Amino acid sequence: MFEKVLIANRGEIALRVIRGCRDLGVRTVAVYSEADRGAAFVHAADESVEIGPAPSSQSYLVGDRILEAARQTHAQAIHPGYGFLSENQAFARACQDAGIVFIGPSPEAMAAMGEKVAARSRMRDSGVPVVPGTDALRDVEDAVTSAAEIGYPVLIKASAGGGGIGMRVARDESELRASVDTARSTAARAFGNDTIFLERYVDDPRHIEIQVMADTHGNVVHVGERECSVQRRHQKIIEEAPSPVIDSAQRTRMGEAAVTAARAVGYVNAGTVEFIYSRGEFFFLEMNTRLQVEHPVTELVYDVDLVIEQLRVAAGEPLSFSQADVVPRGHAIECRVNAENYAKGFLPSPGRVTAYHEPSGPGVRVDSSLVGPGLVSPNYDPMIAKLIVHGSTRELAIDRMRRALLEFIITGIRTNIPYHLAVLSDPDFRAGDYTTHFIDEHPQLVAEADMWATRQEPMLRLVRDPAKAAAIAAAVALST
Repeated sequence: MFEKVLIANRGEIALRVIRGCRDLGVRTVAVYSEADRGAAFVHAADESVEIGPAPSSQSYLVGDRILEAARQTHAQAIHPGYGFLSENQAFARACQDAGIVFIGPSPEAMAAMGEKVAARSRMRDSGVPVVPGTDALRDVEDAVTSAAEIGYPVLIKASAGGGGIGMRVARDESELRASVDTARSTAARAFGNDTIFLERYVDDPRHIEIQVMADTHGNVVHVGERECSVQRRHQKIIEEAPSPVIDSAQRTRMGEAAVTAARAVGYVNAGTVEFIYSRGEFFFLEMNTRLQVEHPVTELVYDVDLVIEQLRVAAGEPLSFSQADVVPRGHAIECRVNAENYAKGFLPSPGRVTAYHEPSGPGVRVDSSLVGPGLVSPNYDPMIAKLIVHGSTRELAIDRMRRALLEFIITGIRTNIPYHLAVLSDPDFRAGDYTTHFIDEHPQLVAEADMWATRQEPMLRLVRDPAKAAAIAAAVALST
């Protein structure tokens, strides 16, 4: 095992990796920007190195500075977390060249899955089902001819990148002709690669992903599925495991397809194979060659620490479990608590948090970038925390999450906590009857969220009056 690991990230994922390292007795190094000097993850690490100004383009995305910090502190390995440099082939290769272990897949595996057109072709050749579509489009006329063969509606997608950037739906030829050049220019600006392709637009889609883990000893296992269909602007806000619509037979088939996909590119370490699912069919979308934001729901349902497994695999050890050990137990849900205004299209709402109180109790876990009042910087992603709950049934997990959200108090800025409460109380969500269009199809949730916000008022009053809160706590302690 490594003696020292540098974490090339910030916020809650940096804290998560620090905790995994500490559980193994591994010392940690945090790197941080000027804006993060006082952040919790910086103080939690054994050592820390400042790497530049607040903008990520001048700090967390500058691989040379991170490598220099690793050399200065004699770190043997770098964990990239997610985002930033986690899927950057050049950075992974630079780590190799510097004799520093990159805790993730090889640059070659990243490259094989990093461009969607090539990845689709490789998956198709390996027998993994893919959405009917095209290779790289030459021009508008090529797109029109191909769409006629696939059948409308079609989805125009960028081959590089992700997050829904450049993605457009064309329901007829006129929409397609109007969208191709725009999609191509958007892809070029966002990813430096203007390659686009078409896929059949799948009706009533659900976003299902399979967690895979692979080691250097030839072991590749899947760790079940996660349902990630509650999204705004193609970004997930609620995830759960297992999916309410996937049975054990379907889980086995999707898991086997994900393992096949990983083996096809010689994959090592943690990765996620994403599928689109509709009416009993599933199709390969892409592979995220890193740890996912929503990994905690898998950890709670399958009783596995994915960060510790990452560290062990990167150190050359075999996986600590086999496919036969992967049995779901209960149900887990994760809500991403973001600094955003749900009433204004989920616009980011950064600023200074004046009061912060995390929920607790049975089955509740909080992975947060805050440990108390502090600043949510406008320079980075607006996620403040991940609230994760586990219960013996999905119904219990939903009710437990609702209880925990009511206890989660963040003042000074707008958050999406009331919106989460509205979603969890919606009959369609509770029935598991939802797709990736759920938010667009339920505009009433905004008004319902405002009503849920009033339910937090008793807890808010306690947080705003610490003396009264202390008196109540003391009285409770005496009574027990």
